[in-house]
Amino acid sequence: MRIDALVVTLRPRSMWEAADLGIRVVQANARSVWVTIWPMFLLVYGLAWATGEIASWLPTLVIFWCKPWLDRSVLFVLARAVFGESTRFADLWRARANVLWIRPFATFTTLRISPWRSFTLALDQLEGQRGGALRARRATVLRGQSGAAAMLQFAFANLELFFVLGILSLVIWFAPEGRHGEAFHWFAKDSWSMLKNLPYCAVVLFLEPFFVGAGFAMYLNRRVQLEAWDVEQEFRHVFA
Repeated sequence: MRIDALVVTLRPRSMWEAADLGIRVVQANARSVWVTIWPMFLLVYGLAWATGEIASWLPTLVIFWCKPWLDRSVLFVLARAVFGESTRFADLWRARANVLWIRPFATFTTLRISPWRSFTLALDQLEGQRGGALRARRATVLRGQSGAAAMLQFAFANLELFFVLGILSLVIWFAPEGRHGEAFHWFAKDSWSMLKNLPYCAVVLFLEPFFVGAGFAMYLNRRVQLEAWDVEQEFRHVFA
């Protein structure tokens, strides 16, 4: 990685300060992020819609289980953003073999159940190590930081839940006086299964980039701690 080309200032930070930096990076590159990733979210939502006839709860599970695959697209955009590069969907599509289709089994199994997914995703996607080397590298990066990474995932899981419940509660709040129970019963019908899942999909589309961004910045901060990237960056700028 060309440390001198990074447009973010590297220095040792607490993990929570690093997470805040990641959120700021997403905000600063919001256009690139959402313009690039929305077709992938639309694809997953279409797949979820197709499963609605099987069971009303299945679309939610499909969206939930595909989140690590969607995260790869977000990370692709952010990894370019920290070097000052904007991204379009065409860029993602050209790089699809190295973004969307790498380690598919791990994407839908170990990454899905990992309690520190956004923190270790960059190891899996950007460093290119596999097998024992990847496991050893993951252990090194997580050493002493697994708690913070797990707490980040827990915090965003709760944010996601609160956002979804807040949207669903609008159905009851805006119902005519005395008909709140009828409104809830109408919304709970199986025939509206995809309408029920639309709020969840919208919340995932909104929150997931911030979750990935926070984890990615924590990963960069860990590289600073382990490899003194901040010192290397400073020297490269001084002697450029």
